[in-house]
Amino acid sequence: MTKPILVVTSRYTKEVEERIDRDYNARRNPNQFPFSQEKLLFVAEGAAALFITPADRLDSGFFQKVSPTLKIIATYSVGFEHIDLEAAARRKIPVAYTPGVNSEATADIAMLLLLGASRRAYEAQELVRTGAWRPLSPDMLLGWQVGGKVLGILGMGRVGQAVARRARGFGMRIHYCDPSKLPAEIVGDAVYHENPSDLLRVSQFLSLNAPETPQTRHFLNSKTICLLPAGAIVVNTARGGLVVDDDLIAALKSGRVAAAGLDVFEGEPKLHPEYVSLKNTFLLPHIGSATIETRTAMGMLALDNVEAVLNGGTAPTLVPGSSRENILAAGRKE
Repeated sequence: MTKPILVVTSRYTKEVEERIDRDYNARRNPNQFPFSQEKLLFVAEGAAALFITPADRLDSGFFQKVSPTLKIIATYSVGFEHIDLEAAARRKIPVAYTPGVNSEATADIAMLLLLGASRRAYEAQELVRTGAWRPLSPDMLLGWQVGGKVLGILGMGRVGQAVARRARGFGMRIHYCDPSKLPAEIVGDAVYHENPSDLLRVSQFLSLNAPETPQTRHFLNSKTICLLPAGAIVVNTARGGLVVDDDLIAALKSGRVAAAGLDVFEGEPKLHPEYVSLKNTFLLPHIGSATIETRTAMGMLALDNVEAVLNGGTAPTLVPGSSRENILAAGRKE
């Protein structure tokens, strides 16, 4: 029996790669950098499925030209901003993603950023790595304790809830803002704020865990930063687009924001160069889900989605708005 053709645009963990080799005729990207759109269209000719990452940008032009054999696109991500979902629906191509499996790993990184920023870990490590470490006076490299402080969480989904559980272990008090108040059995004694501005006013630490939408894009800007307590610490493991970089950098320079821990950046892998020049930033290269366990689970879920659709079913985790009904409705409108 001929194996279906699967276009694979990146490299994955051993278990995921073995499953790809076993079940599919894989067309792989041999390079470290993403396919150009022209190249991706070429390798997708005659393919049944695409297995992509956020580095692969699928715009309306892509969907106008892509092979009619394509039955599903599986993105190895929780976000799907890199895909024109309306254009996919017009071509009746379902889009699936990998939600729910990266929340624990991402929450670990949120706490790493929170602690690294609050305890000036970049500056401390720089002393060790450059050989500049000398006996420190008692007033050098003073950071900020997290115990007893308010952690404001914008977005109390799976990741936000996992961050809250970890932060409680450090003695932090949890406040949150979400579209609706969550049951106490989920959030415990966390304090709910319907208005994000009210959350900001009490957040000595702020963790951004909301998806990037038209409503949340550039949420943290000069006006909202001014609502934070003086000397607040900001952590972002969600999306770089939630932050206006120039405004946060200005606040970090002035001390209005004491420190920031960032794992995501607008326009990544490029980032605003001034972040790198600041001592009060703790920066990571979007490694929120980068554990063997999580990356394997994400890959397996992506392949589960592909397998389900190619076998005539529905992907277990379709992107919202990418349901069979919505796709058929889009088709009827053509």
